[in-house]
Amino acid sequence: MIRSSLRRLATVAIAVLGLGAAAAAPLTAADALKVAYSDWPGWVAFDIAIQKGWYKEAGVDVEFVWMEYVPSMEAFQAGKVDAVTVTNGDQLVMGAAGKSSKAILINDISFGNDMIVAKAGITSIKDLKGKKIGLELGFVEHLMLLKALEANGMTEADVTLVNVPTNDTPQTLASGGVDAIGAWQPNSGAALKSVPGSKAIYTSKDVPGLIYDVVAVSTESLGTRKAEWANFVAVWPKIVAFIQDPKTKDEAVKIMAARVNVPAAEYGLLLPGTKFFDTAMAKKAFMPTEGLDSVLGSSKVANAFNLANKVYEAKIDPAAFLDASLVQALP
Repeated sequence: MIRSSLRRLATVAIAVLGLGAAAAAPLTAADALKVAYSDWPGWVAFDIAIQKGWYKEAGVDVEFVWMEYVPSMEAFQAGKVDAVTVTNGDQLVMGAAGKSSKAILINDISFGNDMIVAKAGITSIKDLKGKKIGLELGFVEHLMLLKALEANGMTEADVTLVNVPTNDTPQTLASGGVDAIGAWQPNSGAALKSVPGSKAIYTSKDVPGLIYDVVAVSTESLGTRKAEWANFVAVWPKIVAFIQDPKTKDEAVKIMAARVNVPAAEYGLLLPGTKFFDTAMAKKAFMPTEGLDSVLGSSKVANAFNLANKVYEAKIDPAAFLDASLVQALP
């Protein structure tokens, strides 16, 4: 299951406070490409290609290292892996702390798995005026709530925010301590199950593109091994096709569910909340446009939020963290 306590802007503590491990010896061309990945459907999907041997077929020697989200960030910052799976917002957090990387592949966008869940009787964002909302301040659910308020002609001043760890949001809503919570799966789902009459009144499906999930590669590895990374990127469309093909979807779900020790039937319910990107979608999203339809536009929004909430103070250019060339070279 998705590790809710670790996903999203949880790397703030690592990047800003410098909690990463000491730097390791630089990886060399003799090593397999090392990719740290963690528990999110868009990344668990890599297990399909691993089991099918598609990377070997593509002529790339790659080792996937399964880790929890924050430790994967630490490993990347310490130079123990060449690449890491992250949200576009988290990539900026690492960059503000001095870790240079390029997003070479867009896996997906969150498309409903992040939610604002309200107690019975509250059926819209406008109903939240004057109410208490529990979420982790400075995390992406906070940003999503701001977007929801903005879309309804409201501001943060119209509500009272209560800082609640994401893992605790279901219990907090059930206790009556708040009127609504912001959380991602599985906590959002747990809140809906545990609080009778509760309802998801806004989700990441309402603001697609706010959360992009990417593979970020160190600039050093990309600079010296670009041909290998090109082969790596070329496998992703095959993974997406396997997930989306009705003939192979069930097998895809079984492979992914096995990685996280969740029944396939249960895991399959999470997939609609993740919009997997095929080549055409990724090419379009890599175009340097404003707004959430592009990863650059989304990263600019994340950067502004991070600065406003003092996640970091460094002045960075979100465009410097993207490299569309390998995706644009795909047929």
